Amino acid sequence: MKDAVSIVKDQLKHLSMILRIARYEERADYQSHYLGLLWQILNPLIQIGTYYLIFGVGLRGTRTATDGVPFFVWMVVGMTTWMFINQSITRGSKAIVNKVNLVSKMKFPLNILPSINIASGFSVYLVMLVVSLILLVSQGVTPTLMWAQYIYYFICMIVFLYAVTLFTSTLTVLFRDMQFIVQSVMRLLFYVSGTIWNIAEMPESIRHYFSLNPILYIVEGFRDAFLSRAWFWESPALTIYFWAFTLFFLVAGSVLHNKFKESFVDYV
Repeated sequence: MKDAVSIVKDQLKHLSMILRIARYEERADYQSHYLGLLWQILNPLIQIGTYYLIFGVGLRGTRTATDGVPFFVWMVVGMTTWMFINQSITRGSKAIVNKVNLVSKMKFPLNILPSINIASGFSVYLVMLVVSLILLVSQGVTPTLMWAQYIYYFICMIVFLYAVTLFTSTLTVLFRDMQFIVQSVMRLLFYVSGTIWNIAEMPESIRHYFSLNPILYIVEGFRDAFLSRAWFWESPALTIYFWAFTLFFLVAGSVLHNKFKESFVDYV
């Protein structure tokens, strides 16, 4: 636990550095493209459109989700969250191995590299979040006090992403195949994250297994907030499970990182 507390303090101490480097990397990724940063918006929109044609029009016809909004709007709320999580975790697994040679010669806290990776995708997430809210309001969904719990679920998402990416990015340095394992696992988790399937329509036995995926807690949490379905404390078992899962990876990742950080260059 001491290692985890120390690493969390490093994130807060170097927050301004994390945001500056993230902005630079975000621009550098697209500076050679004609449409530049516009691709950050086009890519998720194309992906959402593709999944809607397959799972919305193709499999559901014109039916609406059980929460009373069109399936497309319901799906966009989940897809916005999923795409940010998926990108953060898949890219985050390579956050240290891709940069360790660049920063090994200077005094640089390697444990902020996963945070930089997460922050670099935040502008796209923010735009897609605004699009989601506009769609919700256009369908007659009015803001309520429950929208305030978005802050809670956003904190859940950021802490979860850092815990997982710190763990996987450290393991990737030691075991290079880890990045491919992460990509494969994320492809599987997409179908059990509640992003395109309405969990409420499934048998209880299946919902139980889906709930073991902590990403489902975040995706459904944002829907609970924006669709005013429930407060987060109404599901104490899921909340305890989510935070136990997250803290386990945070502690395990912190211990691994601090143990091997001095020899990362040797493994690369």
